[in-house]
Amino acid sequence: MQALLGRTLLSGSAVSIATTVTLALLARAEGRHPLQPVNSTSHWYLGEAAGRSRALDLPHTLGGYLTHHAASVLWATAFEALCALRPRRTPVGEALAISALAALVDYAVVPKRLTPGWEKVVTPRSIALAYGVMAVSLLACSQLRGTKAPRHGQSAKSPPSRRSAE
Repeated sequence: MQALLGRTLLSGSAVSIATTVTLALLARAEGRHPLQPVNSTSHWYLGEAAGRSRALDLPHTLGGYLTHHAASVLWATAFEALCALRPRRTPVGEALAISALAALVDYAVVPKRLTPGWEKVVTPRSIALAYGVMAVSLLACSQLRGTKAPRHGQSAKSPPSRRSAE
């Protein structure tokens, strides 16, 4: 359980950072301020004007980032749990499925007040790219950890032992 928690926090943090940077770059490319996407996430408690904020401040920026980070960890939990239940060599399908589910829930299921708020700042194309980055981040974390499941009938290899210098 502790290992799952560690994997979840790592994956969720990677998703949060990667999507925040991606959205900032895309916002800038679209003529918006790079802080607007993260600030817009605070709209759930600061109201609709949050997406117009260009300021680096506690209520908008930190509040928006912490909200986004918590959501990223939530989706990473689903990804890591799915991978643990259905171990495979490369969880590409799981990463894509969780990212698609997150987009569906964020923009078609939850009330407008609980969306990420990015639609107030960037284009639908940029939002789709952010969810693609989410999938890539989840997959990258899984691959960097080297947590490939052993093939059916094989045991997991243990790391090579170190020999002491004589």
